[in-house]
Amino acid sequence: MVGCSAGITRSSQPRPPVWNHRGVTFLGRIRRLVQRTLIGALVVGFLVVGGTAFRVWQVAREDDRTHADMAVVLGAAQYNGVPSEVLEARLEHARRLYEQGVVNYIATTGGRQPGDNFTEGQAGRIWLESNGVPTDRILEIGEGTDTLGSIQALAQKARAKSLKTAVIVSDPWHSLRARTMAEDEGLEAWASPTRSGPNVQTRETQFFYIRRETGALLYYHLMKAPVDAFDGIVL
Repeated sequence: MVGCSAGITRSSQPRPPVWNHRGVTFLGRIRRLVQRTLIGALVVGFLVVGGTAFRVWQVAREDDRTHADMAVVLGAAQYNGVPSEVLEARLEHARRLYEQGVVNYIATTGGRQPGDNFTEGQAGRIWLESNGVPTDRILEIGEGTDTLGSIQALAQKARAKSLKTAVIVSDPWHSLRARTMAEDEGLEAWASPTRSGPNVQTRETQFFYIRRETGALLYYHLMKAPVDAFDGIVL
């Protein structure tokens, strides 16, 4: 009876699970596939971000003065009609392009912020007129509160005047994104960035703007949004 009881006890104990060899192999393959997919996605993401940052840096260093119909001055802050240091540096650069015969017109872009009496485009026009550029060679486009809005307003006016080519004048790190937007709006565009002003002075400033513009350009490629904000700044 004792032996019988022992036998019953042994047979009633739970058996360890038996894994099918094929099941283990299949799960292992799935695990390896997921790992490889994640690693591949990380590598692709790194290459995309790194490649975009390199292009931002590369175009920032270029100064393409191909003859064009117009120089396009991207708007920046103005104070009751007086350009900020950033905007004045862009206007001065565009004026030199006009005087050197690189462009036939200068377009000043940018709308007004709440409470402003002047648009950025108006402030740019006033500055150019007071610095020797004929009024009939200035295209004032006082629309847009971000880069894309300004470029879209510019492209509409350019089509009406049969202007098809443009040299983009902005800060170095902003040049690739602005040029890309202009090309997407049907303009043949080049970039001649300014080399003066507070946005191009220190390595810390340069690193900040390269990082910001890399994110903003990737966002634009992905969303094609009329207004984009990166780092809490309207771009």
